Amino acid sequence: MENNCVESKIITYDGKEFVCSLAFALYLIGDKYKALILYHLKDGKMRSGVLQKSISGISNRMFTFSIRALEKDGLVQRKVYPEVPPKVMYELTAAGKSIIPIILQLNDWGKGFAKEQDLYNIIDKG
Repeated sequence: MENNCVESKIITYDGKEFVCSLAFALYLIGDKYKALILYHLKDGKMRSGVLQKSISGISNRMFTFSIRALEKDGLVQRKVYPEVPPKVMYELTAAGKSIIPIILQLNDWGKGFAKEQDLYNIIDKG
């Protein structure tokens, strides 16, 4: 069987070498918080605090680390408004928007897999 991940060119990024474009893509968005930040920005700009609160279980430290990495990688852009207190808004760049269909497919796959495996729990809100 041919290994389609090994390519003839090496991707060099952020001081690392990737012989596989999938490994490179996962490096950019692979952890769950980066993908969730991108997912929550899919509908438009969000204030920093609102974005962080929309992601269950993320600490302030992890949010800061993840959003800065996404910004550095060109997937998210930040705009600071000169107000008191400062207003910080995040939005997807064109590159960030281009990954959204794939993230939505992963979301759909996760729903389907959980349903097929009978993994959903009924939550009694009454």
